[in-house]
Amino acid sequence: MRRIVVVAIALVCGKPGFGQLDKAAAGAFVQRVVGNRASAFVVDYVAPSGGKDVFELESKGGKVVLKGSNGVSVGSALNCYLREYCHSLVTWNGVDLRLPAVLPVVKVRVRRETPYQYRYYINYCTFNYSMAWWDWARWQREIDWMTLNGINLPLALTGEEAIWQQVYRQMGFSDGELDRFFCGPAYFSWFWMGNLDGWGGPLPQHWMDSHRELQKKILAAERSMGMKPVLASFTGHVPAGFTQRYPAAKVKKTNWGAGFPDVYILDPSDEMFEKIGRLFIEAQTKEYGTDHFYSADTFNENLPPTDDSTYLSDISKKVFASMAGADPRAVWVMQGWMFHYDSAYWRAPQVQALLKAIPDDHMIVLDLYSESHPVWKRTGASGAAESGSSEGQTSAVRRDRTVFGVNADPGAYYGKPWIWNMLQNFGGNISLWGRMEAVAVDPSAALHDRSAGKMKGIGLTPEGIEQNPALFQLMLDNVWRDSAIDLSRWLHMYALQRYGVDNERIDEAWRILSKTVYAGGLGEGGPESIIVSRPMTDVWGDRVRTKLDYEPAQLVKAWSLLLGEADALKGSDGFRYDLVDITRQVLANYALPLQQKWVLAYLQHDMAGYDKFTREFLELMDDMDGLLATRKEFLLGRWLGDARRCGVEGAEKDLYERNARDLITLWGDKESGLHEYSCRQWAGLIKDFYKPRWEQYFEVLRRKMETGARMETTAFDQSIKDWEWQWVNTRGVEYAEEPVGDAVEVVKGIYKKYASRL
Repeated sequence: MRRIVVVAIALVCGKPGFGQLDKAAAGAFVQRVVGNRASAFVVDYVAPSGGKDVFELESKGGKVVLKGSNGVSVGSALNCYLREYCHSLVTWNGVDLRLPAVLPVVKVRVRRETPYQYRYYINYCTFNYSMAWWDWARWQREIDWMTLNGINLPLALTGEEAIWQQVYRQMGFSDGELDRFFCGPAYFSWFWMGNLDGWGGPLPQHWMDSHRELQKKILAAERSMGMKPVLASFTGHVPAGFTQRYPAAKVKKTNWGAGFPDVYILDPSDEMFEKIGRLFIEAQTKEYGTDHFYSADTFNENLPPTDDSTYLSDISKKVFASMAGADPRAVWVMQGWMFHYDSAYWRAPQVQALLKAIPDDHMIVLDLYSESHPVWKRTGASGAAESGSSEGQTSAVRRDRTVFGVNADPGAYYGKPWIWNMLQNFGGNISLWGRMEAVAVDPSAALHDRSAGKMKGIGLTPEGIEQNPALFQLMLDNVWRDSAIDLSRWLHMYALQRYGVDNERIDEAWRILSKTVYAGGLGEGGPESIIVSRPMTDVWGDRVRTKLDYEPAQLVKAWSLLLGEADALKGSDGFRYDLVDITRQVLANYALPLQQKWVLAYLQHDMAGYDKFTREFLELMDDMDGLLATRKEFLLGRWLGDARRCGVEGAEKDLYERNARDLITLWGDKESGLHEYSCRQWAGLIKDFYKPRWEQYFEVLRRKMETGARMETTAFDQSIKDWEWQWVNTRGVEYAEEPVGDAVEVVKGIYKKYASRL
């Protein structure tokens, strides 16, 4: 282990938290980020301002001084220095540190204050679509990335299954009953939210034990940097045998859909609910400690049995009491997803009843999808009135709110503190996509909007991560500012920091990207490629959305501009990733017009044309697979290899591999209604899963052309489901875990082959 050489002056600050600095932990963080250059940096403390985090940056005595009100602020100071003085950027997809022998001097002291008390991070789904197989080393890198980018309120659910096991064992449930209850590791998000039982299990005890210890490391690291992790709480999800053990309990069966069996939810009005909730928090606190923030989403994608406001208010009180009974300082952190997902049910009276039952200082609402569907705009008196009233009625409501000149409207979420979040993707799909203008402007606009009420923070709530690094960096650059971001200037600075050069052609490429892939519409995440669809002739694909929000020829132009600078910029890891990712998107887009060519040939009984275009379609997939094999971020082998390494023996490793294969293909069983929801364009997956599906389909259609048979494909549809299920259950196939080939040279070859066609 390398010796930490950062100068540290002890501060007696008590337990690290908001506004406190653990200087030893901050020094170790600097060491991990800059390695042997750490001796050039000094960590010091600066007091917060008005309860909000602050960082300062200056040069003093030949050192770069990083001052912060906690570790996260120190991390932000370091990030500021790396980006603005050294043109260096650390992202998920490319790390480029360009530290000269003599570090640049900070000539004028930099001081920045954040307007946001909370900077939230992680969606429940992220724990499975991206983080399912992470070990401690990967978690350490993520916590460092969070520190660099100002995150201070991360969701922390690793190891929660061990707490559930402890509580239910304490209540007398057998290990056999719990084996049927706990799902496999790839499905915890939906188990935690009460959507499914058992699928992908039974869960090995080794997983429980190892991830309990992993969670302790995660929490210790996050707390040492001044973060306050959000832990789980009880939401009513109970084993199927609960009614046999407690026959008087009010338990309802509910079904999430997608082909999964019923699950059992204990009604919060039952006296057992508060008891179990208290046991859960007590057991969790004993094991993991607490920072008093608890996540609970009782009705996630499941509707309450009634829309009666009194019932909802009572339920809300019971859920909170189950936390507060064990922790009087409990703050309920609630995802606002249900208010969007089931908006027809969650009208103003229902939302108001649920929220107003809890004291304002004991709840935070996550506006989960703010960049596209901001619920906060319709959850205050003004929002409710203006969304459903005529102009005259609206004016009357406004007059009622300003009795005696005092504005009685509590604002968004009926006066509850809330956080503006960017969701961006669903299922961890990796399309180049986002809404840059919204991300650059809307957070600060909401901050200064009187109707926003108690907006206390901003955050990231993607279902998957490790993609679209520019968009995520743009969102995070709101943390230390209270005004809109000038997108044009930001794009120039981002390219300079990512690639290390000031280049007009690169700037033009990024302007095009901002007006094409990053000017997305209001659909659920980015469009996907027809190649990942279960084979069919329809251009829309089977459960795969292929409609683009932009003209694909414009993306080709940006691709050409980037490739033209490849020889000069190929030393940049970030550039190489971007070049591969944009090339991937260009080819993914081209698959659709190519599909239409073989479909037309089939309809016209043009055998030669059909053979030509289906062959080109399959070649396209081979070329994409070869391209993606050049970057570690796009390797199926890493996903499966990481899953297998979580196990200690063959059967356990096989279980985890099955989980890993299933989630990104069928999601459930072979009749799953969620197939392709978490589709990925990855090397290995394209060549071994998507391409063989299409090959089988093309052979079926060709035989029909030869015999003149009807285009009916019912038999194929069933046989391909059997083949997919066999693939999910296959073991013993090895996929590359390390990149193969030179990314730039591979892209040049692809450009030469496809440029004229495009």
